[in-house]
Amino acid sequence: MALIKSISGIRGTIGGKPGESLSPIDVVKYTAAFGQWAVASGNTKIIIGRDGRISGPSISQLVAQTLVAVGAHVIDLGLSTTPTVEYEVVAEHAAGGIIITASHNPKEWNALKLLNEKGEFISAEVGAAILNTAEQNDFNFNAVDRFGSYTLATNHMDRHLNAISNYPLVDSKAIEQKKFKVVVDAINSSGAIFVPALLKQLGLDESNIIVLNAEVNGKFAHNPEPLPQHLNELSAAVIAHKADLGIAVDPDVDRLVLVCEDGSMFGEEYTLVAVSDYVLSKRKGNTVSNLSSTRALKDITEQRGGQYFPAAVGEVNVVTKMKEVSAVIGGEGNGGIIVPDFHYGRDALIGIALILTHLAQSGKSLKQLRNGYPDYFISKNKIELSSGINLKEIFQKIQEKYRTNKINTIDGLRIDFDTDWVHLRASNTEPIIRIIAESRFETTANNIAIKLIKDIQEAL
Repeated sequence: MALIKSISGIRGTIGGKPGESLSPIDVVKYTAAFGQWAVASGNTKIIIGRDGRISGPSISQLVAQTLVAVGAHVIDLGLSTTPTVEYEVVAEHAAGGIIITASHNPKEWNALKLLNEKGEFISAEVGAAILNTAEQNDFNFNAVDRFGSYTLATNHMDRHLNAISNYPLVDSKAIEQKKFKVVVDAINSSGAIFVPALLKQLGLDESNIIVLNAEVNGKFAHNPEPLPQHLNELSAAVIAHKADLGIAVDPDVDRLVLVCEDGSMFGEEYTLVAVSDYVLSKRKGNTVSNLSSTRALKDITEQRGGQYFPAAVGEVNVVTKMKEVSAVIGGEGNGGIIVPDFHYGRDALIGIALILTHLAQSGKSLKQLRNGYPDYFISKNKIELSSGINLKEIFQKIQEKYRTNKINTIDGLRIDFDTDWVHLRASNTEPIIRIIAESRFETTANNIAIKLIKDIQEAL
């Protein structure tokens, strides 16, 4: 059982005691605190939506009626995606939004992701205030004659997809002419509805869209995080169907991972690289990714005449840095694409449209596209945390050991060794330390990670 409160939302397992899991009591408490904050602005409209998890309908009803009880006028998108909720907050001029999803976590998890009036994740300061309100039970429910209202939306998917197909850098005509064949791993969630609908809107023939794990039942057919070891079925299907590419999304469709026509992995780190390469070919400017993302984005950005900037891990941190440096594209190396003049949120759907446009206009296959980018290897590892561990003290010991190297402490500890680097940080979504290392050589990346894992164990 776990209940994790962070800038990534209120996340926990389903079933267990209040305060130790995402229980109905916790859902109501944190929703009431958020709703009270949102309606205090004078705007009482709040957008909600959920992914395809088993617990989604139950939690969605709790969220909706709690918001009504604090005076909010709720527009419920029902089964939706994280980027669609973000887009609709802005389109509907709402005070904020709640996305009911635990992203890549297994089916026993769920979460409340909290958005401000810009459709962006709330700041750390606002989040702290809302958490304090919830933990102090410092919220009030309205009398019956001051209740809000509830509306179930019907046109939200079309509005989001129409905006994507009409986005200036999306070339639907070129995509249609290429007659792409695509295999989609929809992981039994919202992607099973939204991704095929987008592909049809972009001009793909229905017979050329093959969807795996298409039943939206929340019983994920495999681990829902779109990592290579979880995408064997997709890889095999791309080969079997002689498809041009494979597309994998996570349950809430804010991460995009690609499989090449030969069944090989394009690499989740390279989704952002490829989309950025295309955007930078049309618009000169700066890029941003988090400290745990590949150096290849920096290389591509500088080749295109722009400047690259790193940010702390977490979508809200990347967005803050993107605004600060007026980035034309940015995101995270886990397949998260943020197109700022579309909306400031990770959006796998517009990522798909831009990738297909890039392929159509370049005349290259996905494998050829990947071969044109610098080769870096990332080793991703983690250590489970026991309660009571002082991470700050551990990181200080390691920082002292590597004091002659370039050090960055804006998010945990990143150590650079010439072109190689390693990043140590506590996860926002799981009780673990992440150890991520990158090098031109796979063995070197793995060895750096192994060495730092040993350093952490010694510090413990």
